[in-house]
Amino acid sequence: MPLRLLSRWGIGCLCALILVGAYVGLRRTAAPLPAAGLAPAAVPALAEYAGSAACAECHAAAFAAWQQSHHGRAERSFDPTNDLAAFVPPRVFPDGSGTSRVRWTNGHAEVITRGASNQPEVVRVERVIGESPLQQFLVAAPGGRWQTLETTWDPHRQEWFNVFGTDDRRAGEWGHWTGRGMNWNSMCAGCHNTRLQKNYAPETDRYHTTMAERSVGCEACHGPMKAHVAWRLKHPGEPTADPTVKALTPGQMLDTCGSCHARRSELTGDFVPGAAFTDHFTLATVDETDLYFPDGQVRDEDYEFASFLSSRMHAAGVRCSDCHSPHSAKTLLPGNALCLRCHSGGTPNAPVINLLTHTFHRADSPGSQCVNCHMPQTTYMQRHARHDHGFTIPDPLLTQQLGVPNACNRCHSDQAAAWALAAVEKWYGARMDRPSRHRAQAIAAARRGDEAALAPLVALLRNPETPYWQAVAVRLLAPWLADPTVQPAILALAHHTNAFLRAQVAQVLEPLAGVAGPVRSLLERGLTDPDRGVRVAAVWALRGTVALASPAGRDLTQALALQADQPLGQLRLGYFHTARGELARAREHFQRAVTWDPNSAPLRRELALALSQAGEPGGAIVQLEFAARLEPTEAEYRFLLALACGEAGQSQRVLPELEAALKLNPRHARAAYNLGLARQERGDSAAAIEALLQAESADPRDPEIPYARATIHARIGQSAAARAAAQRALELQPDSVAARRLLDSLAP
Repeated sequence: MPLRLLSRWGIGCLCALILVGAYVGLRRTAAPLPAAGLAPAAVPALAEYAGSAACAECHAAAFAAWQQSHHGRAERSFDPTNDLAAFVPPRVFPDGSGTSRVRWTNGHAEVITRGASNQPEVVRVERVIGESPLQQFLVAAPGGRWQTLETTWDPHRQEWFNVFGTDDRRAGEWGHWTGRGMNWNSMCAGCHNTRLQKNYAPETDRYHTTMAERSVGCEACHGPMKAHVAWRLKHPGEPTADPTVKALTPGQMLDTCGSCHARRSELTGDFVPGAAFTDHFTLATVDETDLYFPDGQVRDEDYEFASFLSSRMHAAGVRCSDCHSPHSAKTLLPGNALCLRCHSGGTPNAPVINLLTHTFHRADSPGSQCVNCHMPQTTYMQRHARHDHGFTIPDPLLTQQLGVPNACNRCHSDQAAAWALAAVEKWYGARMDRPSRHRAQAIAAARRGDEAALAPLVALLRNPETPYWQAVAVRLLAPWLADPTVQPAILALAHHTNAFLRAQVAQVLEPLAGVAGPVRSLLERGLTDPDRGVRVAAVWALRGTVALASPAGRDLTQALALQADQPLGQLRLGYFHTARGELARAREHFQRAVTWDPNSAPLRRELALALSQAGEPGGAIVQLEFAARLEPTEAEYRFLLALACGEAGQSQRVLPELEAALKLNPRHARAAYNLGLARQERGDSAAAIEALLQAESADPRDPEIPYARATIHARIGQSAAARAAAQRALELQPDSVAARRLLDSLAP
């Protein structure tokens, strides 16, 4: 049982799809015309678009509402009439650890800020992103790129600020305005323009981006309408419906909204209204990370779509246009009038709400406003307060137990959660102990690796009310696939009508893809699923052997190519080539990912694995040391560093690094297991057994740990303890030949 760097190491490939979504979703707040590329008419798909101006004559009211909306002004050219106030008079303002300046000179808006050399650089503003509550600015860069500045204008306060606040980003960092994290072509353009074609050329690392129309035009939501315009011109005043137009269903309209109002990664880069969201995107949801709070409230910049899918409102059939005007994007009615349209007794199955008896607040107070309790706001980008669309119920008990925010204390910030809990228990009594509370507690337990999560998550799999939460449970049950209750419950959802849930099933079952049997058969069937998202999840699980010329193989290669301009896209390519045994190519991609984002510890970890596979443990040590400096509280990097040192023959470093890992995380089972092995190699059997017992406590389902302990007990003559440990290993892995042989040799 030697220490090996390759033993149980690496970011699980299960996570790769979601990780890309996490990266891509971080910044999506900009959009100009392309610097280079084909004109729209030269691209067949874009030639089908008429442009929003063609809609104005026949749809005057809708056009007027759209034109001044956030959609209509999502991206535009710099206009002195509208934008000059940000640059006149010239200003100097604090920006991170330095200062930035803005000015209007020679007919151009300029910003002087730290550039790629970390020295002041003059850049010319060409485009404006957004209108209210903040405006960002775009500048041209080599390679067909447009970059979004961090220096941002607040038109209401008439002041400049850094969109990252006190996060002092420097040149060379992924998230600096000169880096790929602030690249418009990749991170912003798709949601700020109409039918964008990114057109990234990986061989030259250049963009040839184009689009049907700048900003979010009419056809961004209605689809291409050139044929409709032509038909209407040919049939003026014709009362019959235009046969070229196919009305979108409520589900299709929701997916169209979700295509931009979601944290997601792209599979095609070419969503068109009427298509299914899951055919073009992988959605980020509540999972083992901290993207969301355990109760489903947004934590990171997650946008609205996933939260809405998690809500009882969505389950009841409510859709975006039931509350928002599709053209102005404003709510249809003000304040509580919007909510009471359904909750006043006129809508079947909608609970009737009496505001006075329900809110326990004065009618004219903020506490009587439905949205303040059930759609709390979180401010992103320093100035943009956004409502959570999960329609959650405030629960101060979850604040006490898990740190989940509650709307009561968001408003009454001078009071403790205990005060809020006493109030809601007095008002609502036993109704506070609702299923959503227990679900949040189970999710939090799963994130801790606590087996107490197992039973409630399996039960959640069988709850058909909300496929979103079933998908969350599938995801969180990944560590317990070996449990006899888990795999059958997950397999039972493999043919669910919800495509996102089917895709989650395929992703979670990936670790079992190499074993012939029902899981492998299920994944192979997934290659022909009618939904692209499911096919990509299945083909990713089988990527080591699948034929790339197959339809599913082409789906995967298209997604890989689309994401290749970002570090996590390179990470996925590295995983892909590793699975196919193309280790040299994999290493190139891991190295490029680190080059593009040198401050990412997870990327350095994967490069270290590639270096180890190439027989370069010294290089792996360098990368892991760097990762440990980047994330000094993360035990995993110290653990892996210990294994790398063992491979490199630096045995004197192994024990200290393993002990450091366990100090950071006493429940790191593999660190404790390897510490036990290392101590035994040093002849310290008592300390080895102590470490292995700690490992068993952290991971009681791993048969290797009690087997290792059994061998040590047997070696030092503790036969009874050895038999008990060997028996435990056999309980966990009945087909273990080694454990059976050891137990037989210990027979009294």
